[in-house]
Amino acid sequence: MFKTIMVPTDGSKNAQKAEDVAISIARNFQAILMVVHIIDEKLIYPFEVLEEDGKKILERVTLKGKDQGVDIQQVLIVGNPTHDMAKIVEKTGADLVVIGTHGKSGLQKLLMGSVAENTIKTVKIPVLLVK
Repeated sequence: MFKTIMVPTDGSKNAQKAEDVAISIARNFQAILMVVHIIDEKLIYPFEVLEEDGKKILERVTLKGKDQGVDIQQVLIVGNPTHDMAKIVEKTGADLVVIGTHGKSGLQKLLMGSVAENTIKTVKIPVLLVK
């Protein structure tokens, strides 16, 4: 059913939950797992540091997935995490996005995070939200 699964990650606790779910789904469907880290173009920080952090995140997920027999592909780009997800989905040919939401409570529970929310609104494939 799913041939390519995409999991965007920033390395946060919620993103790591989504990574684990995506790895499990990819293993069960024998699908490729596309692990995506977007370096936010708006951040004012040395690019080399952001790039190194992104590579470490991707490598951690890659090792975790390969330990479970999943074929992993890494994508590291500079862009806008909130607005570029649909473009990445289109370019990668993914047929499922697994994305973490913010673990909030109270009124904030209604908000799932701008990246996850915008992904649901803009991509044309199924999106699985992981809390």
